[in-house]
Amino acid sequence: MENKHSSNAGEPGSLGSRKVLTFSLGREIYGVDILRVKEIRGWSPVTRIPQSAPSVLGVLNLRGVVVPIIDLRVRFALQAAEFNAITVIIVLSLSGPAGKREVGIVVDSVQDVVDIDFANIKPTPEVSNTGAAECIEGIATHEEQMLILLNAESLASGEQSTSAPAVQAA
Repeated sequence: MENKHSSNAGEPGSLGSRKVLTFSLGREIYGVDILRVKEIRGWSPVTRIPQSAPSVLGVLNLRGVVVPIIDLRVRFALQAAEFNAITVIIVLSLSGPAGKREVGIVVDSVQDVVDIDFANIKPTPEVSNTGAAECIEGIATHEEQMLILLNAESLASGEQSTSAPAVQAA
């Protein structure tokens, strides 16, 4: 399923809105399209995979599907934080050339589901050439707060271990 929102995100005169799950990483608030969210679950330890990308913490077996888990703090080169009672794994359902797959992202906490008008989504200013910049779909303001909108497919695209479809566990 293709993300129809990204093609007109931030264009002047765009009509409509999109629902976004918001979450925090440090002091910043991020958002991802709610249609990509399959599940939100509390932190649980993962099985580490040798020689995986630095931001891939490992994998979890979620109801028979082995899902790679990405630490967004590492992916975005943010300061490490201790996992605690409010640390959350957001399981995303993604579609790509290799088919459907699931990927988990570790975030500090989940905030809310908000409605963002397309007209309020602005293009990302070119301030960085890091891997994090390719994941940013746009910047929006919601209730006087800046919200960094992420492209769910791009979150996992740069990680070697997440390029394969999810594997069914026996």
